[in-house]
Amino acid sequence: MTAADITQKFRTFLSIERIFLLLFLIAFIARFAVLDLKLFHHDEAVHAWFSWRLLTTGSYTYDPVYHGPFLYYVTAGMFSLFGDSDLVGRIIPALAGTLMVPLVYPVYRLGYISGRQAVAAALFLAVSPDMVYFSRFLRNDIFIAFFTLLLLVAALAWLERGDRKYLFLGTAAAALGMCAKENMPLVLAIFVLYGAYAAWRGAIRLPPRWKTDLLMAAVLGAGIMAVLYSSFFQAPDVLLDGWLRAIEHWTAMHQQQRLGGPPYFYLMLFGLYELPLLLLACIALVQFVLPPKPADGAAPGGIDAVFNRLIRVGMPSAPDRQEEFFRFCIIWMLGSLMLYAYIGEKVPWLILHQLLPLVFVAVYRMDRDRWKSVLAVIAAVFLAGMTLHVAFTPADVNEPIVQVQNSEELRTIMAAIDGADRAIITTDSYWPLPWYYRGQTNSHLIYLQPGTGIDTLLARNASVIIAHDTESYPLIPGYTKTTLRQSYWFSVHDNKDRLLEYYVTREGRVGSVNWDLFTRTGSA
Repeated sequence: MTAADITQKFRTFLSIERIFLLLFLIAFIARFAVLDLKLFHHDEAVHAWFSWRLLTTGSYTYDPVYHGPFLYYVTAGMFSLFGDSDLVGRIIPALAGTLMVPLVYPVYRLGYISGRQAVAAALFLAVSPDMVYFSRFLRNDIFIAFFTLLLLVAALAWLERGDRKYLFLGTAAAALGMCAKENMPLVLAIFVLYGAYAAWRGAIRLPPRWKTDLLMAAVLGAGIMAVLYSSFFQAPDVLLDGWLRAIEHWTAMHQQQRLGGPPYFYLMLFGLYELPLLLLACIALVQFVLPPKPADGAAPGGIDAVFNRLIRVGMPSAPDRQEEFFRFCIIWMLGSLMLYAYIGEKVPWLILHQLLPLVFVAVYRMDRDRWKSVLAVIAAVFLAGMTLHVAFTPADVNEPIVQVQNSEELRTIMAAIDGADRAIITTDSYWPLPWYYRGQTNSHLIYLQPGTGIDTLLARNASVIIAHDTESYPLIPGYTKTTLRQSYWFSVHDNKDRLLEYYVTREGRVGSVNWDLFTRTGSA
């Protein structure tokens, strides 16, 4: 058997389907391995506690501060089946992140990307640090990313096959996304506006019954949203004013810039965690918009030609579905980057909604430019290494991706609480304790106001006293004082003069909230 025969047999064995199965397994392991390695983030603890309360009391009412109802109902459902714990709370986000990888396959089967492009995109989704980290995280954004990709696949299938079941699937994805978080309308706006423009200029052909199909889909989507937002019609008033309260709240947050940052905030995160993908996407953008050199050797058409390549003014005689797909992905990516650069709330998980279209843009022409395939392999190695660092380091990591993460030192504090017959908490910043000490497990906890007098504390005869270090006591007679981190974050302000050094070494100053742990002398 010749080397050529062996190569051919290997290629036959290593089919696209088998490669996708392998990538699915990689994504599954990356998202589910030691899923409870890290303590809940502050927001995770809040989400889990509301889900537990929904399960135990049946009480839930939509509040835009905490986003949509989808997360709470699915998490409460998981708690009812498998028990309430950190690990169980993260299963559905991990599953959503894992299922994004095989969702690339239908895009390939429908003919919008090649096999090599599909494999590269799926590989990037499988090992991306941000995708993996926030798939192991009880927040809404991985749900939005999953529903966005499912909507894309369903919309393409509906356009290609004309079967309304795909439209209904996409509608369900869009409606559940709307029930997950208030930024789903941004995704829908980009999709709908581009779809309408592409249909107007003849780049896509709508099915014959598209008006009837869309009307039925609108009814389905409205029904799904009405059921969840009204808490299964227990709070029908939310349907009247919930949307208005959401607009008012998030408009106020944008103006307040409670968690603000510069417009280039997400570009810095891309540079830290997704640099190879950012570079590939920039190369792809240049390749796409630069017009090909005319056959007669004349000079290209300049900025007008670049704009026409991007917007594609005019009716194409024979639309190229792959070119049109990448044109859409570029508009989607650029629109998302500009929207989130403008929005005042700058938090790391919002990068997912910019990263998803960027992944597809990054694989442009990867089937024609072999050197890009080499770059893709190098990129995957870089991404996997970064993922191991941010997601699987069993200690506090000085990274912006963690936002404000509960410190591993909190385990020492909780161990002291567990061993105490009575524990006093004298701080208003007590999360995530309500989650970790819920139900009967909080019977030995006493919450007092910050600055409570020492005589009052001593009268309670507690084994453990916890205070915020800025509201603490120099000493409490009969107690040993230890200062530990409760939560921590990467401090841009404290590292602004050494960002390049930080980028290379990942060593820098850390901001933190600290608790003073007072342990009664002689107590275990």
